[in-house]
Amino acid sequence: MPKNDQNYDLTGIERDLVLQYLMDGNVPVTLTPIDESQLENKVHSIPSQIFPVALKPDHLKVHKNGKINLHNPPQSVLGFLDKTVKVEFYFNRVGLFFISKVTQEKNNLTIFIPKNISRIKEVVEEPEYDFSAQLYFEFKNKKELNFKAIPWDKEELFTRPVWKSIPLENQHKAKDYLESFVEIAKTERNIGNGLQLIPVCNFLTYQEAQNVQAMEDRKTPLYILYVDHERIVLGAKKTSEKLFENDEYGIKFSFLIKNSPILSRDIFITAKVNKIYTNEDSSKECFDCLYTNLQEEDLRFLYEKATKRLFI
Repeated sequence: MPKNDQNYDLTGIERDLVLQYLMDGNVPVTLTPIDESQLENKVHSIPSQIFPVALKPDHLKVHKNGKINLHNPPQSVLGFLDKTVKVEFYFNRVGLFFISKVTQEKNNLTIFIPKNISRIKEVVEEPEYDFSAQLYFEFKNKKELNFKAIPWDKEELFTRPVWKSIPLENQHKAKDYLESFVEIAKTERNIGNGLQLIPVCNFLTYQEAQNVQAMEDRKTPLYILYVDHERIVLGAKKTSEKLFENDEYGIKFSFLIKNSPILSRDIFITAKVNKIYTNEDSSKECFDCLYTNLQEEDLRFLYEKATKRLFI
């Protein structure tokens, strides 16, 4: 498949290979209902408020003529009857999709694979952040790094974390995590005032749509969940870089100066991974990193930015 054509439709031979791949089974897919207006541009991004529904291979029976029978699909899929859907899946790590309609045949929901199967368009987003970080050195092995860390968009940095930032439907589970973390901290005494545990619990319990991407298992950045004058907390997904407890890292903080598109302030620190928090299925981790070396003028800057109080 050409690597430079983001809107590439498969040829007949390639389509036959994909069809055989689907017939052989063990291919999870996602279904997303789409508006008819999207049909003119089939690679239009999925609206953020619409969540794809994942189907396991045992829900699918693919036939040589391109018919897919859905066996005992999730209840949410039953509402897709007579609707146009985007069907997405991976073939050799490449994200593919086609557009079709969900119909009913006897007792089964059915989808027909159309003539056109396309690659998922590569979406490259490079938003600017007022604050970002880069892990550039790992001291234990004297290893150069280039791990990017960006603000997580579900938390506001440099403000006091509040419990209501956690979606209501996640708060019960988040409370269980919080109680567990606090109980452990009573013996370890390493969480300070504990404010960072709120965004940690938010990140570990947050439910996100598992959209099929242009390439499977592409690296994702680390996410900055919390930062003050003593620590930075980073969140990681399965495809993010992994940090290790008690390891020490060199980190560069970059702040854009307000009202200036070109001026920035960089702060260089070292920090040790003090604690790692993990969710139940180990799909997410949070790294609580305590500073081990920070210049006094930078400490003052971070303190005043995080607390909104003058450093005395």
